[in-house]
Amino acid sequence: MTAALRRLGSALLGHRARLRWVHLLLGGALLMPYYLLTNTVTGLFIPSTNIFFSPTVAWQLAILVLAMVPAAITALHPLVRPMESGAVRALCGVPGDALAEGPGRSWTARGRTAAWYALHLFCGGIVSGMSLATPPAALYLIAVPVVGVPGDKGMWIAFFDGPRALLAPLAGCLLLMLVLGTSWAAGSLLARCAPVLLGPTAADRLAAAEEHAQRLALRNRLARELHDSVGHALSAVTLQASAARRVLDADPEFARQALAAIEETTREAVGELDTVLGLLREDGTASTAPAPTLADLDGLLDRTRAAGGTVDATLPDGLDKVPAHVSREAYRIVQEGLGNALRHAGPVPVRLLVVIGHDMEVTLENPVRPGAAPRRPGGGRGLIGIAERARLLRGSSSAGEHDGVWRLSVRLPLRGEAR
Repeated sequence: MTAALRRLGSALLGHRARLRWVHLLLGGALLMPYYLLTNTVTGLFIPSTNIFFSPTVAWQLAILVLAMVPAAITALHPLVRPMESGAVRALCGVPGDALAEGPGRSWTARGRTAAWYALHLFCGGIVSGMSLATPPAALYLIAVPVVGVPGDKGMWIAFFDGPRALLAPLAGCLLLMLVLGTSWAAGSLLARCAPVLLGPTAADRLAAAEEHAQRLALRNRLARELHDSVGHALSAVTLQASAARRVLDADPEFARQALAAIEETTREAVGELDTVLGLLREDGTASTAPAPTLADLDGLLDRTRAAGGTVDATLPDGLDKVPAHVSREAYRIVQEGLGNALRHAGPVPVRLLVVIGHDMEVTLENPVRPGAAPRRPGGGRGLIGIAERARLLRGSSSAGEHDGVWRLSVRLPLRGEAR
């Protein structure tokens, strides 16, 4: 019995119940402008009513119901939903992920918000009115055995005149319990309705999924760009520095050339890194340096050769006429293919063949050297990035070893838009 009373007291007077009561009082405060407006307008058509105070409880309830019409209309504004969702999160104990965060864009979302707003204000008006009017009456009833009943027997309190005065304190306590019970019931009703009326609609979920997909696509793009540009540059610089160290005393001229190549490679890498990181800046400003294209292949091949690799390139005429988006991706693919050869096979001869027809065919071949450099922990993202680049352009790629030769083949359509 004691435990049941304790649970009942916690439900009616606990922390959550008090917060929900504050939420209902907020609804009552928001109701007042609509209530006064409706009362004023009806007073123009029914002169017998007072503008500010209706004659009966039934009339006040009727005004309260009519006031829901202008309230629902104003709740069609998109910003009402985030305002109400914030109040529900803070005061009603509803999990945040059950409520929508952004403005209501679709009419379905606005209609649900309007229904919620009207329900909030209606329940808030009832509880606010009871919270203002009932406690004084209840306290007076509790004091009736001491102060007595007024002489005006027309008042409702005249019921407790004479011997029934002893029932007045019980009636006063029941009135207080009625206020607490009504507040608890209204708060529980709003907490149950909030996820339904303020929760995300199908359109909201679709928009959130699209936004999430866009963020993932941007992250993947940044990962590809950093891997292909900076990763290639670091691999080339490592090999160039290693070659310069080995021949520093025997061939100073070659060492100077290797150091010059390191300088050029790092300069190019810094420019590309600035371009890629520009996508992450909050102000949205990126480097004005254009992304490299197939027109920059000669510099890429020179830097690869300076790292100790041998590149036999067969390039067609008209590379400058390749569509810009295809040219940028093709450059990155060649860059990653050369970088893979340097990292995994070492300074071996690489054959590069680019053929332009209806589609562009890019092929890189290099022998697989026995005892080549082992695979780096966490590596292996290069071929995945190449496949993603080809797929974005509606092309295809394949890579593998056959008869001791590693072959990378990529087909890129020259017509049509990227995905």
